[in-house]
Amino acid sequence: MDVVIPAMLVVPKVTFTGTEDPKAHLTAFHTHMMLVRGPDVVRCKLFMSTLVGTAMDWFINLPDGHVTSFPQLTKLFRAQYIVNRAPPSISYDLFDIRQYQEESLKEFLHRFGTQVVRLNLKDERMMVHVFKKGIVPGPFSESLI
Repeated sequence: MDVVIPAMLVVPKVTFTGTEDPKAHLTAFHTHMMLVRGPDVVRCKLFMSTLVGTAMDWFINLPDGHVTSFPQLTKLFRAQYIVNRAPPSISYDLFDIRQYQEESLKEFLHRFGTQVVRLNLKDERMMVHVFKKGIVPGPFSESLI
Protein backbone atom coordinates (compact mmCIF):
# COMPACT_ATOMS: atom_id res chain seq x y z
CA MET A 1 0.00 0.00 0.00
CA ASP A 2 3.04 2.29 0.33
CA VAL A 3 3.67 2.40 -3.43
CA VAL A 4 2.58 5.63 -5.10
CA ILE A 5 0.79 5.37 -8.45
CA PRO A 6 2.57 7.56 -11.04
CA ALA A 7 0.44 10.61 -11.94
CA MET A 8 0.66 9.92 -15.69
CA LEU A 9 -0.75 6.40 -15.28
CA VAL A 10 -4.30 6.21 -16.63
CA VAL A 11 -6.78 4.41 -14.38
CA PRO A 12 -8.72 1.67 -16.22
CA LYS A 13 -12.28 2.62 -17.19
CA VAL A 14 -13.65 -0.89 -16.60
CA THR A 15 -15.68 -1.58 -13.49
CA PHE A 16 -16.78 -4.74 -11.75
CA THR A 17 -19.82 -4.73 -9.46
CA GLY A 18 -19.80 -8.41 -8.52
CA THR A 19 -22.37 -9.58 -11.05
CA GLU A 20 -20.31 -9.66 -14.26
CA ASP A 21 -18.09 -12.41 -15.67
CA PRO A 22 -14.78 -12.19 -13.74
CA LYS A 23 -12.81 -13.55 -16.70
CA ALA A 24 -14.10 -10.78 -18.96
CA HIS A 25 -13.21 -8.17 -16.35
CA LEU A 26 -9.71 -9.55 -15.88
CA THR A 27 -9.21 -9.65 -19.65
CA ALA A 28 -10.20 -5.99 -19.97
CA PHE A 29 -7.98 -5.06 -17.05
CA HIS A 30 -4.98 -7.02 -18.37
CA THR A 31 -5.40 -5.40 -21.78
CA HIS A 32 -5.33 -1.96 -20.21
CA MET A 33 -2.31 -2.80 -18.08
CA MET A 34 -0.41 -4.15 -21.10
CA LEU A 35 -0.77 -0.70 -22.64
CA VAL A 36 0.37 1.23 -19.57
CA ARG A 37 2.98 -1.34 -18.44
CA GLY A 38 2.42 -1.09 -14.71
CA PRO A 39 4.46 -3.29 -12.35
CA ASP A 40 2.80 -5.94 -10.19
CA VAL A 41 2.23 -3.73 -7.16
CA VAL A 42 0.65 -1.00 -9.32
CA ARG A 43 -1.60 -3.60 -10.93
CA CYS A 44 -2.92 -4.58 -7.49
CA LYS A 45 -3.71 -0.99 -6.58
CA LEU A 46 -5.28 -0.13 -9.92
CA PHE A 47 -7.32 -3.32 -9.90
CA MET A 48 -8.85 -2.20 -6.63
CA SER A 49 -10.00 1.00 -8.37
CA THR A 50 -12.07 -1.06 -10.84
CA LEU A 51 -14.19 -2.64 -8.10
CA VAL A 52 -17.49 -1.11 -6.98
CA GLY A 53 -20.35 -2.14 -4.71
CA THR A 54 -20.20 -5.65 -3.30
CA ALA A 55 -16.98 -6.34 -5.20
CA MET A 56 -15.29 -3.49 -3.34
CA ASP A 57 -16.75 -4.81 -0.08
CA TRP A 58 -15.18 -8.21 -0.82
CA PHE A 59 -11.80 -6.59 -1.50
CA ILE A 60 -11.90 -4.40 1.60
CA ASN A 61 -12.67 -7.46 3.75
CA LEU A 62 -9.55 -9.33 2.65
CA PRO A 63 -7.19 -9.63 5.65
CA ASP A 64 -4.42 -7.01 5.80
CA GLY A 65 -1.26 -8.32 4.16
CA HIS A 66 -3.13 -11.28 2.66
CA VAL A 67 -2.48 -10.29 -0.96
CA THR A 68 1.21 -10.45 -1.85
CA SER A 69 1.10 -10.46 -5.65
CA PHE A 70 -1.18 -9.67 -8.56
CA PRO A 71 -1.38 -13.33 -9.67
CA GLN A 72 -2.56 -14.23 -6.16
CA LEU A 73 -5.14 -11.41 -6.27
CA THR A 74 -6.51 -12.63 -9.61
CA LYS A 75 -6.73 -16.18 -8.25
CA LEU A 76 -8.70 -14.97 -5.21
CA PHE A 77 -10.91 -12.82 -7.45
CA ARG A 78 -11.69 -15.71 -9.81
CA ALA A 79 -12.47 -18.01 -6.89
CA GLN A 80 -14.78 -15.45 -5.28
CA TYR A 81 -16.78 -14.83 -8.46
CA ILE A 82 -16.61 -18.28 -10.08
CA VAL A 83 -20.41 -18.55 -10.18
CA ASN A 84 -20.52 -15.50 -12.47
CA ARG A 85 -18.39 -17.09 -15.17
CA ALA A 86 -20.03 -17.37 -18.55
CA PRO A 87 -20.49 -20.98 -19.59
CA PRO A 88 -17.96 -22.06 -22.19
CA SER A 89 -19.20 -22.16 -25.76
CA ILE A 90 -19.27 -25.50 -27.49
CA SER A 91 -19.35 -26.24 -31.20
CA TYR A 92 -23.00 -27.28 -30.98
CA ASP A 93 -23.85 -23.66 -30.15
CA LEU A 94 -23.08 -22.81 -33.77
CA PHE A 95 -26.07 -24.91 -34.89
CA ASP A 96 -28.39 -22.62 -32.90
CA ILE A 97 -27.49 -19.52 -34.90
CA ARG A 98 -30.24 -18.67 -37.35
CA GLN A 99 -30.75 -15.62 -39.50
CA TYR A 100 -33.66 -13.53 -38.25
CA GLN A 101 -36.46 -12.84 -40.72
CA GLU A 102 -35.59 -9.13 -41.13
CA GLU A 103 -31.84 -9.51 -40.54
CA SER A 104 -29.50 -8.68 -43.41
CA LEU A 105 -27.04 -11.28 -44.62
CA LYS A 106 -24.22 -8.98 -43.50
CA GLU A 107 -25.60 -8.81 -39.93
CA PHE A 108 -26.11 -12.57 -39.83
CA LEU A 109 -22.61 -13.18 -41.15
CA HIS A 110 -21.21 -10.91 -38.43
CA ARG A 111 -23.06 -12.80 -35.65
CA PHE A 112 -22.06 -16.14 -37.15
CA GLY A 113 -18.42 -15.07 -37.53
CA THR A 114 -18.26 -13.82 -33.96
CA GLN A 115 -19.38 -17.21 -32.68
CA VAL A 116 -16.89 -19.04 -34.94
CA VAL A 117 -14.06 -16.91 -33.50
CA ARG A 118 -15.22 -17.62 -29.92
CA LEU A 119 -15.27 -21.34 -30.60
CA ASN A 120 -11.92 -21.27 -32.42
CA LEU A 121 -13.22 -23.74 -35.00
CA LYS A 122 -10.98 -25.15 -37.72
CA ASP A 123 -13.36 -27.41 -39.69
CA GLU A 124 -14.35 -25.29 -42.72
CA ARG A 125 -16.72 -27.87 -44.17
CA MET A 126 -18.71 -28.00 -40.96
CA MET A 127 -18.82 -24.18 -40.72
CA VAL A 128 -20.12 -23.88 -44.29
CA HIS A 129 -22.76 -26.54 -43.61
CA VAL A 130 -23.94 -24.84 -40.43
CA PHE A 131 -23.92 -21.41 -42.13
CA LYS A 132 -26.12 -22.70 -44.96
CA LYS A 133 -28.56 -24.19 -42.43
CA GLY A 134 -28.84 -20.85 -40.63
CA ILE A 135 -29.78 -18.67 -43.60
CA VAL A 136 -33.43 -17.73 -44.07
CA PRO A 137 -34.77 -19.75 -47.02
CA GLY A 138 -35.48 -17.80 -50.18
CA PRO A 139 -34.29 -17.26 -53.76
CA PHE A 140 -31.19 -15.33 -52.71
CA SER A 141 -30.09 -17.82 -50.08
CA GLU A 142 -30.71 -20.72 -52.47
CA SER A 143 -28.55 -19.10 -55.16
CA LEU A 144 -25.88 -18.33 -52.56
CA ILE A 145 -25.87 -21.94 -51.34
